Amino acid sequence: MTVLTKICGLSEPDSLRAAVTGGARYVGFVFYPPSPRAVAPALAADLARLVPTGIRSVGLFVDPDDEFLEHVVGQVPLDLIQLHGKETPRRVAEIKARYGMPVMKAIKIGGPEDLAAALEAAETADRLLFDAKPPAKVTALPGGNGIAFDWTLLAGRRWPKPWMLSGGLTSENVAEAVRVTGATEIDVSSGVEDRPGHKDPALVRAFLEAAARL
Repeated sequence: MTVLTKICGLSEPDSLRAAVTGGARYVGFVFYPPSPRAVAPALAADLARLVPTGIRSVGLFVDPDDEFLEHVVGQVPLDLIQLHGKETPRRVAEIKARYGMPVMKAIKIGGPEDLAAALEAAETADRLLFDAKPPAKVTALPGGNGIAFDWTLLAGRRWPKPWMLSGGLTSENVAEAVRVTGATEIDVSSGVEDRPGHKDPALVRAFLEAAARL
């Protein structure tokens, strides 16, 4: 089985090159200022221009307004918009129509009751991404917290849209995560960092090598 990998939160040429040469099929840029992985649109534009044909550039946003989206999308050559906030299906549809670009909606999973949101999101989103919901009363970012959810919640499930697994993945646990969930696409951010917001090229390569063995 071929498992496609997304390296998210890239902000430097060295880690981007490690992702590209290591076999990533998606590279992600975070446009959410509170995140340590946030990248300025001008820098993201420079990085995105280094991405070869066949690898998709993804822009991650959290409840963005039209002005901010316009500011970013007008500068950065993106292939896919990832929405990681509380965006409604209607908002997803608006963004798709406005930019003529596919949208991936993140679904935060803490328990089985959260799975219904995936079916609702799939009404308008082109793709789904399953991520871990941070524990209650814990201050956390919308994503990239290094937290995994109960993968068995996805075991044997089918979804109406393509989907990607995220949340606490590392080169050590990715094989088990894929075995349990049946994921064919995976997303990693904090699992390839040596400190918050800084991708380690060696860890990027190790993760991609582990994914290539699946």
